[in-house]
Amino acid sequence: MSDEEHQFESKADAGASKTYPQQAGTIRKSGYIVIKGRPCKVVEVSTSKTGKHGHAKCHFVAIDIFTGKKLEDIVPSSHNCDVPHVNRTDYQLIDISEDGFVSLLTDNGNTKDDLRLPTDENLLSQIKDGFAEGKDLVVSVMSAMGEEQINALKDIGPK
Repeated sequence: MSDEEHQFESKADAGASKTYPQQAGTIRKSGYIVIKGRPCKVVEVSTSKTGKHGHAKCHFVAIDIFTGKKLEDIVPSSHNCDVPHVNRTDYQLIDISEDGFVSLLTDNGNTKDDLRLPTDENLLSQIKDGFAEGKDLVVSVMSAMGEEQINALKDIGPK
């Protein structure tokens, strides 16, 4: 036995998974699913009958929650699919920097400065116009699989 102290460098996170398994036959419309490595919201599910080769198949049509792209997948209903952990958090908008980043106020009073303005033109103009008018704005931030993006805006009145 040695008396040396061993130093372990850890580059891992806390070990919480970005997804969890769920049987394909139990995923419903307006639920979430991972298709081609992207977190998606299911907009349509159709299930085929069992055929010559055994399994009933689920056909998923889903929209990527960050890019808005339509993705499709067909999975046997008895197999597991990855489902992303999706969180939605509201933050008060403090400032918009010139390089496209926003400064947000968290619930515990700290600031969050690592988010960009959304790419959706309609939402982007609502945020910029409301901020320019001096309104108190609350943005909803959707996070899944290590990505975050502003996806909604609420006006809570003038300052």
